[in-house]
Amino acid sequence: MGRLFGTDGVRGVANADLTAELALGLSVAAAHVLAEAGTFDDHRPVAVVGRDPRASGEFLESAVVAGLASAGVDVLRVGVLPTPAVAYLTGALGADLGVMLSASHNPMPDNGIKFFARGGHKLADELEDRIESMYRGHASGEPWDRPTGAGVGRVRDYGEGFDNYVAHLVGVLPNRLDGLKIVIDGAHGAAARVSPEAFARAGAEVVTIGTDPDGLNINDGCGSTHLEKLRAAVVEHGADLGVAHDGDADRCLAVDHEGNEVDGDQILAVLALGMRDAGTLRQNTVVATVMSNLGFKLALEREGIQLVQTAVGDRYVLEEMKARGFALGGEQSGHVIVLDHATTGDGTLTGLMLAARVAATGRPLAELAGVMERLPQVLINVPDVDKSRVTTSAELSAAVTDAERELGATGRVLLRSSGTEPLVRVMVEAADLEQARAVAGRLADVVKSALG
Repeated sequence: MGRLFGTDGVRGVANADLTAELALGLSVAAAHVLAEAGTFDDHRPVAVVGRDPRASGEFLESAVVAGLASAGVDVLRVGVLPTPAVAYLTGALGADLGVMLSASHNPMPDNGIKFFARGGHKLADELEDRIESMYRGHASGEPWDRPTGAGVGRVRDYGEGFDNYVAHLVGVLPNRLDGLKIVIDGAHGAAARVSPEAFARAGAEVVTIGTDPDGLNINDGCGSTHLEKLRAAVVEHGADLGVAHDGDADRCLAVDHEGNEVDGDQILAVLALGMRDAGTLRQNTVVATVMSNLGFKLALEREGIQLVQTAVGDRYVLEEMKARGFALGGEQSGHVIVLDHATTGDGTLTGLMLAARVAATGRPLAELAGVMERLPQVLINVPDVDKSRVTTSAELSAAVTDAERELGATGRVLLRSSGTEPLVRVMVEAADLEQARAVAGRLADVVKSALG
C-alpha cells in the first residue's frame, strides 16, 4: 500500500478512496501523535476545522470533528472557508491543530484532508508519517486510548472566523483599491463569499462570477483552471482586471483589462517589484520552482532581484522561504506566498496585493505584467518509460546537452520524472515557439528510445 500523504495532504475520490472511516481515523491519529510530540503541553487541545463547499465535505467534516472530539480535542468549526483562512485562524486563535477538507482544483468527486500545526504551518513529513503509521496500526485492531466523561472534546461553530479573516486580509494591504472595477471568479468554491467581501471592503467595485456553490459545481468550467468566462466578463464589464481562484482559494491567476492571462510568474514579478520599492522584499530575493518561465528569471535579473529555485511544489517553496528568511515565493500555477502575512499560498491575499499595486501606480495590469516576457514553453509528457533512469541515461544526457547548446542563453531544457505516474515530463523553452516544439519533440523521442 502506498503512502497516504502526498505533497498536499491526503486526497482521493470521496467515499471511495477517502472514506468517513479514514477521515475519522486520521483525525484521531493526528490528535494522539501531536499529544505524544508535546504539542498540547498538558493543556486541553483546540482544533480549527474548515472545508470547501463540496457535497462530500459535509459528511467528511462530521467524521473529522467526531474523531477529534473523541480524542479529547475541542473543535472550532468554521464552516466553508479557504484553506489559507483555516491556516490563518489556527495561528490567530492559538489553536493546536487546523484541519481543512478540500481537494483544491481537483474535480468535484474528489476531496482531501490537510492538517496544519500550531501557528498555521503545514505538518512536517515526519509528523505525517507518524500519523499514518498510528492510523494503520489502529486500523489493524490496536485499541485507542479514549477519554470519557468531561475528557471528551467539545464542539462549537465559530462563525466569527469569516469576519476575522476578511479583516486580516484588508488590514495588511498597503493601500486601498478605490476606483478599480474588478471581476472575481470564485470557482464556486471556498472563496465564493470571502473574496468578493474582501475586495469590496478594500474599496473596489466588484463584479462576481463563479460565486454560487451548490456542492456539485466547484471548479466546473470556472476558476483558475478555466479562465474563459473570466476573460469574457472582464471585457464585457469594462473592468480593470479579473481575479480567479481555485476550489480552496490558495491560488490566484489574473487577467488584464483586455482579457489576457496574467499567470503566477507574472504576478510574482509585479509583487516583487512592489515589495522591493516598499523595502519589504527581504534579501532582495524571490523563491520559485524550476518550472518558472525563463522570462521570469530574465526579468528579475534586469531588475537586480535574485531568484532562488526549488523542486516543483509549493511546500518546497515555503520550506526554502522559512529556512532562509525570504518574504515572497510561489509557482507559475498561482500559488503565491507572502510570508509576512500568510503561512501558505493565499489566493485572495495575492489578488488583493496585485490590485493594490495597480491602484498605487495608476498603471494598468497589462503594463505592470509586461515587466516580463513569457518565453514560449512546450511541455510533453512521455508515458510508459522507466522514469528512474532519467538522470542516469548517457544517451539522454547527451541529447539534453546538444539541445541546450542549440538553445543557448535564451532557452532552457528541463526533464522531470512525474511523482505520481510512470512518465517523464519534457519541458523546453525558447525565444521561438517553433524551435521549442522541435527541440521538445526530439527530446521526447530520445526519452522513448532510451527509457522505453
